[in-house]
Amino acid sequence: MKTMKLAVLAGGVGAARFLRGLSGVTDPQSLTAIVNTADDFLHFGLHISPDIDTVCYTLAGIVDEARGWGVGGDGTACLEMLSRLGEETWFQLGDRDLALHLTRTRRLGEGAPLSAVTEEIRSALGVPVAILPVTDDPVATEIETPEGTLPFQEYFVRRACRDKVLGVSFRGAEQARPAPGVREALASAAGIVISPSNPVVSIAPILAVPGLLDAIAESGAPVVAISPIIGGRTVKGPAANMLRDLGHEASALGVARLYEKLATTFVLDTVDAPLAPAIESLGMRVLVCDTLMADAERARRLATAVVGLIRP
Repeated sequence: MKTMKLAVLAGGVGAARFLRGLSGVTDPQSLTAIVNTADDFLHFGLHISPDIDTVCYTLAGIVDEARGWGVGGDGTACLEMLSRLGEETWFQLGDRDLALHLTRTRRLGEGAPLSAVTEEIRSALGVPVAILPVTDDPVATEIETPEGTLPFQEYFVRRACRDKVLGVSFRGAEQARPAPGVREALASAAGIVISPSNPVVSIAPILAVPGLLDAIAESGAPVVAISPIIGGRTVKGPAANMLRDLGHEASALGVARLYEKLATTFVLDTVDAPLAPAIESLGMRVLVCDTLMADAERARRLATAVVGLIRP
């Protein structure tokens, strides 16, 4: 297996599953996941990093496969007692999942940056892929709705994405700096992959950190973007509805337009093949293949196809 350094912009379940497929067809130690942190929030005083945790659990082989997040077979004793005590339990915290949040919160309280804590967690879980938060600085996604501005987890989990999205902002992004190792990973990458993640709330907050777009451009590496929209729908999450609410086309073409000035190659599913000429007219090379990662083997096939676009 020939080593080729790849950097993957990642957020959510789709990114985690793609990374798992990628680690199965290339040297996992040559991979770096640069992960969205704008979903992070405090809950019961604990610092929770949903996207980092989903990537860690998936690559460690302990994720709840049915849900795509959390620890498989986890208990709910703590959650049940919280409910009995009258606490709100809209954000599901499993017992083993809780242990990770306790550890992260303690270490952050001791003064360790999120990047160092993430490295400790990655190592402890035996994950061979490097996992970097995009920034150690606080950045928070906020969703503007007819009911007012909502923190992302309020919109996403508590209100189950029911609100119309009028706008999205990333509080703190302008003051943030890339975490240690992020620029270096991009500079040394033979290829940069934008995973099949929500372009509005998973990838956009990564790119909103000052210096990230410049670092990608300066790397000179090919940038391959994978559409999270298949046949006008998302496999998980609110990406299609968000795109429509914000005035974009909820299709692979709509996503391609968002990455027009960034990606050199765009990957879309076979059901969206008729959109390929329009995407090519944006100046991108196009690959049409099966992008639905319904199982591990299909994730590996998608990863193999993406690697083939980058490998000289």
